[in-house]
Amino acid sequence: MTFVFIAMNTAVWLLVQGAGGAGFLESLCTYGAIPANLAGMLSAGAPLELAPEMECRVGGLGWGTVVTSMFLHGGWGHLLGNMWFLWVFGNNIEDSMGHLRYVAFYLLCGVAAAAAHFATDPASTVPTVGASGAISGVMGAYLVLYPRVKVQTFIFLVFYVTVIALPAWVLLLEWLVIQVVAGVGTLGAAEGGGIAFWAHVGGFVAGVVGVKLFQRPQLVAAKRHHVQLGRDEVRRLRW
Repeated sequence: MTFVFIAMNTAVWLLVQGAGGAGFLESLCTYGAIPANLAGMLSAGAPLELAPEMECRVGGLGWGTVVTSMFLHGGWGHLLGNMWFLWVFGNNIEDSMGHLRYVAFYLLCGVAAAAAHFATDPASTVPTVGASGAISGVMGAYLVLYPRVKVQTFIFLVFYVTVIALPAWVLLLEWLVIQVVAGVGTLGAAEGGGIAFWAHVGGFVAGVVGVKLFQRPQLVAAKRHHVQLGRDEVRRLRW
């Protein structure tokens, strides 16, 4: 399902959003989650001016955009960055839950991320898009289940670049602190686009709190200790 999510996000970017070209603006207003619309401050069909000479109208999906927005992105960098993080952390979490539980967990973390973003600025008229809220939940789950697993990490020191293996908990907690600090800086800021830091925090917290409800202990134990399970048992547990 991690591969499926990556394929779905890529397909939506290319086919629905026109890879940032034709259909991009309309996709944001139609399928993006707009807090003011969810709060009833903007009705379907209301005009939105996202930037000079960039106007579109609010779609009619309402709360359905909380889900559709998870598969939209704001640019190539946004898409590739999110898919890279999903690739790095998603497969181990899926292996620890099973396919269907993983899908439910991923989507619920995305909903929690949207709720956190909505709570911090319910009057915002900027469409919120991206898989990062759901992926943040996957990262939160990774912190709980595999905190000591080493992750190969690029280190940039001016003109010197190297790769070192760091425990996952170091990287993930550092990332979370950055999101919180940056999110505090956005509180009370003027309306505008940018990164939904509180969505990241909300998704991450949902992943930390909810992972125990979705994990399958046998799969987690097997992955942690390299215990061999029978093929039929693995197949049963993963579904």
